[in-house]
Amino acid sequence: MIDYLRILLHARLDRDERGASAVEYGLLVAGIAAVIILAVFMLGETVTGLFNDTKDAIDNEGQTPVTP
Repeated sequence: MIDYLRILLHARLDRDERGASAVEYGLLVAGIAAVIILAVFMLGETVTGLFNDTKDAIDNEGQTPVTP
């Protein structure tokens, strides 16, 4: 009887650990997503400026470059 309870208790603990692992992975993914979103907001204007500079250079191909 004690062995049966021990096996039953052990089986329940295994299920709890798998659920905890899923939660940990979910939190890890949420943290990574938050870092990516923060980086996009912080670097957004810089990247936009670089794209605009590249677009202007392509549009002005063959003309004398304009130095700011």
